[in-house]
Amino acid sequence: MARSSFKMPEDFLLKVSTLAEKTDEIIPKVLEAGGEVVKAKVKANLQATVGSDTKLPSRSTGELIDALDVTPAGVDRDGNYNVKVGFDEPRKEGESNAKLANILEYGKSGQPAKPFLKPAKTASRNACIEAMKRKLDEEISKI
Repeated sequence: MARSSFKMPEDFLLKVSTLAEKTDEIIPKVLEAGGEVVKAKVKANLQATVGSDTKLPSRSTGELIDALDVTPAGVDRDGNYNVKVGFDEPRKEGESNAKLANILEYGKSGQPAKPFLKPAKTASRNACIEAMKRKLDEEISKI
């Protein structure tokens, strides 16, 4: 049986080992870049949804839109990194932003649903992946 062996270039091996050491620094930056893309799409959908097609004049204060943000990257109990796009709590008058967002998304008795989260998730998927790829390439090129 024939044998062959390959030697990897030294600079490639150094980059791979450095990348492994800096994974905990790179992953949060990559995820936050993707989170910002999703946040922008959710915000655009929310702005288009709030106050539209209402029977009565809109009472929107803009507080729900201002509360939208991306969490810093964190590690869950399973060891997976993640970021979340959501709403800061609570509102000035004590109501829950999540409750209001849920009512907008799914509706309630006498108020039709005006989905803004699910369409944003679907529409921003590819752009989010591309943004994360660009950020990963940028971070790798710094090594």
